[in-house]
Amino acid sequence: MRPANSLLGLHPDRLLPAEPDHRAVARRLYEQVAELPLVCPHGHVEPRLLVDNERFVDPASLFVTPDHYVTRLLHADGVALEELGVGQGPLPEAAARGAWRRLCERWDIFAGTPVRFWLEAELAGIFEVALRPSAETADAIFDQVAERLADDAFRPRALYERFRISVLATTADPCDDLAAHAALAADPSWSGRVIPNFRPDRYLEPQRPDWAASTRRLGEVAEVDTGDYPGYLAALENRRRFFVEHGATSTDHSHPDARTDPLSDGEASRIYRSALAGEVTGPEATAFRRHMLSEMARMSCEDGLVMSLHCGVRRDHHSATATRFGTDVGADIPIRIEFTDALRPLLERFGTHPDFHLVVFTVDETVWSRELAPLAGFYPSVFVGVPWWFLDAPDAIGRFRAAVTETAGFTRTSGFVDDTRAFCSIPARHDMARRLDAGHLARLVAEHRLDETEAGAIAANLAVGQPTRVFKL
Repeated sequence: MRPANSLLGLHPDRLLPAEPDHRAVARRLYEQVAELPLVCPHGHVEPRLLVDNERFVDPASLFVTPDHYVTRLLHADGVALEELGVGQGPLPEAAARGAWRRLCERWDIFAGTPVRFWLEAELAGIFEVALRPSAETADAIFDQVAERLADDAFRPRALYERFRISVLATTADPCDDLAAHAALAADPSWSGRVIPNFRPDRYLEPQRPDWAASTRRLGEVAEVDTGDYPGYLAALENRRRFFVEHGATSTDHSHPDARTDPLSDGEASRIYRSALAGEVTGPEATAFRRHMLSEMARMSCEDGLVMSLHCGVRRDHHSATATRFGTDVGADIPIRIEFTDALRPLLERFGTHPDFHLVVFTVDETVWSRELAPLAGFYPSVFVGVPWWFLDAPDAIGRFRAAVTETAGFTRTSGFVDDTRAFCSIPARHDMARRLDAGHLARLVAEHRLDETEAGAIAANLAVGQPTRVFKL
């Protein structure tokens, strides 16, 4: 059913509390942070986008194809991923218009989701679109956005400045030569800051079919013999140093669980040899990966890189989709996870190390108050990652603040991460977080648990100070 209002508008008080007195306080708090710089410590925008600074090709390649938040719901509504251009590279205009039409004609399926909030903020706030997307308006909106994209003011670098991004972190493979980052750093016409995050998952999972080849490649790039376990460790340490030299401040790790049980050097060496020979068992591979998470923490204590865990997701739940389209197309599904016992071996060794920061994210919100907040409320190294992925939504973020703050306070949380591949969604996502934090703080002010001056300082710290400190930016 199409909404009665055919116009697309952004209410100035969107996401702020409905109660008038709370809303008035929240509005004042939000106004203090609305124009602050964006700190982006975890995301997936390709740095080459800013090196080349080429015009975005069309609205579909900007809003639809790269954004699995968008494509997964369209796929669930019966749209084939082929129709959305997933995995196909640049689309001819007819195909791009078709993908855009699929989004517009199914606009109603996004009602009540954060995706709808982000898309509306992008279309109306960045591209000045006044028409509500629908089958009837799809072509007109496509043409308007395409016309804007032809303007130099909508090239990636101009938008980076317009969005007030102070630092943008991008995820990179340990074997990446980081040429794009080096090119940006050496460009005298570029004043922004784009840094890599070290993502070694594929090298820590010996049961992956490409693990042995990947490990050999790691050794070649690091110029270290990875034929034995000590050489493998040395190669990882080498590449971490390379990332630090190119501005990296953190690592990213995503595995099904967060266990960190260490192995003896002898046992780790034995499993490593078995894995290289293609003889590793499932339990051995799991034990090795858990051991290596603990080793990653050891390395972080030595080189200073913040360790971020994004665990508890079953990757590529639908095998046929992964085979045909690859990873990161919306087929990853959350699973239950446990942290208290899982992280204890790591924290026994490194939890009080003065230079260690461990940021723990989850898509299982049942652990927020039971496990993560108490862990962060004791260990000086532990910070609770703000809601991300399936939980970076208004109601979930509200539940997060209520569940975590009472035990760990605001200063033991990470600051917002946008975690996006869709470049133009970055300001919309941060704006959502700032509005929701203003609303939460307004309630504490209304209940006389904070005064408004302190609440304003907390709001600013959550937006800029906290992510800068936690991720050592």
